[in-house]
Amino acid sequence: MASEKPKENFRSREQQATLGLMRTAEAVKRSLAHVIEPHGITPQQYNVLRILRGAGSEGLPTLTIGERMIEHTPGVTRLVDRLERKGLVARTPCPKDRRRVFCGITSKGLELLKELDEPVNRWDAQAVSVLLPNDLDSLITLLDRVRASNY
Repeated sequence: MASEKPKENFRSREQQATLGLMRTAEAVKRSLAHVIEPHGITPQQYNVLRILRGAGSEGLPTLTIGERMIEHTPGVTRLVDRLERKGLVARTPCPKDRRRVFCGITSKGLELLKELDEPVNRWDAQAVSVLLPNDLDSLITLLDRVRASNY
């Protein structure tokens, strides 16, 4: 006789949905880490590099980087410190306010992102490959709505 998967007990459909969302996000994050970490950086460091690539040559203050991160963390300065030690990020003092420091991606950081672009693009496609195009559109809309209601 085949073993039956035990049913999980939830207090409500809302709890089932929120826990499912959190478990799915964690599974996706772990899967992405397998693509990124062999290149010597963590998913959070990858996120910082992508943010800085999008900022262009002007760079961004650390606080702004933290606001734009997927996963908000109080340790943005430490993330930038590690990236700077690896030569992927450089800091530049603001000429108008010496208390502000701008972080910018280095050419080495851009090269790393270029190297990761294709594997991450393949991973993106694979991560949601079980969904039909209409399902993907619905998922994006639903996630946007849930996220908007939680800010």
